[in-house]
Amino acid sequence: MNYTQNSKIAQVTERTLVIGVDIGSETNYARAFNWRGQELSKKVFRFSNSQEGFQSFSDYLRNNQAIASAEQIIVGCEPTGHYWFTLAKYLKAQHINLALVNPYHVKQIKELVDNSPKKTDQKDPKTIAKLVVDGRYSYPYLPEGIYADLREAVSSRERIVEELNAVTNRLKRWLKIYFPEYFTVYKKFSSESGLTVLETAPLPQDVVKLGADGINHLWREKKLRAVGIKRAQTLVEAAQNSIGLDGGVCARMEMQMLLEDYRTKEVQLEKVTAVLEAETLKIPYTEKLLSIKGVGLITVAGFLSEGGDIRRFDSPKQIQKLAGLELKENSSGKHRGRTSISKRGRKRMRKILFQVMLPMIQNNAEFREVYEYFTTRQKNPLKGKQAIIAAGCKLIRVFYTILKHGVDYDPQKLRMDIIRPESAAA
Repeated sequence: MNYTQNSKIAQVTERTLVIGVDIGSETNYARAFNWRGQELSKKVFRFSNSQEGFQSFSDYLRNNQAIASAEQIIVGCEPTGHYWFTLAKYLKAQHINLALVNPYHVKQIKELVDNSPKKTDQKDPKTIAKLVVDGRYSYPYLPEGIYADLREAVSSRERIVEELNAVTNRLKRWLKIYFPEYFTVYKKFSSESGLTVLETAPLPQDVVKLGADGINHLWREKKLRAVGIKRAQTLVEAAQNSIGLDGGVCARMEMQMLLEDYRTKEVQLEKVTAVLEAETLKIPYTEKLLSIKGVGLITVAGFLSEGGDIRRFDSPKQIQKLAGLELKENSSGKHRGRTSISKRGRKRMRKILFQVMLPMIQNNAEFREVYEYFTTRQKNPLKGKQAIIAAGCKLIRVFYTILKHGVDYDPQKLRMDIIRPESAAA
């Protein structure tokens, strides 16, 4: 389907039945309208999120389709959390078009319905249907196959990383209370030799009791390198002079449980990362993306999980808009307001692009040149964060071209793409 405004308006003809649905966690509310926005029935139809509810909704659609003598049906709804996923799947199986309206738009025009800002289950379906009639909707994209798996894997990895960071922070807090000297021996909290000791001897008195020989024996059993009796003696001395609180059975138990959680999350992270890598490399030309200096597997996987099949886009600007990186400007008359990004898009994709650009600007020569050009050009030089965003949009173009056409990455072509005033003047 065509996504231009005029085309979306044209798709709602006199032979179109428009259904507005207010999605709920258990119960949904629907109202039927013709192409002029005239309601076919004053009674709001209720149906549950179940097979029986969806079947009754299907009967409701067919009955109103007969009343309106409609050839096609467009069901409109807000993308409310995850509740609309099952309805979208059902409608797709029934070959019925589903249109999504922006919740912000629903909020903005709600007063036009009855000159009241109130929100009700009876009012929202009408507001949603009006937006569809006016062509203010979009068609949803639900990733399928490998792209659906990739999105799930990326979400799982992000959740595990967050949980691992939370456990790490709790462990650090515990150590600062009961064994602060641990950080004088180990600058890096997650050192394997240090964690091995803490699993057996969490408290300073436990470390002293274990002794240097006992600690060294633990390391030998795990075949840890770069540690020996001297490091063990240093750890014992730190424990002997600890200023931490005197911990008992409960403190020891808490530390052991935290360490168990930490180890579990580490294993889960390794597992999901391995699956993520395998699934990402199944997508054509992803290995070409990984050839770009500074671009890693997590970046590519995250980008594809948010964008899905890139071949469905006609230009990289559409991906830029999807990420909420399109420019907006507030101007009136001779006044030109501040230009900024819309942020009306996928937040996770913006985060991924911003995070990858920081190391790329430092370590990738051609992208550093892009950044320097944006910040030093004579006309409209950009500030640091603005230049990072602009460089991120360049990366979108690179990803789009490689994934859609299968070409190799060419750093020189990226350099030539920069408009240099001095070269233009020559």
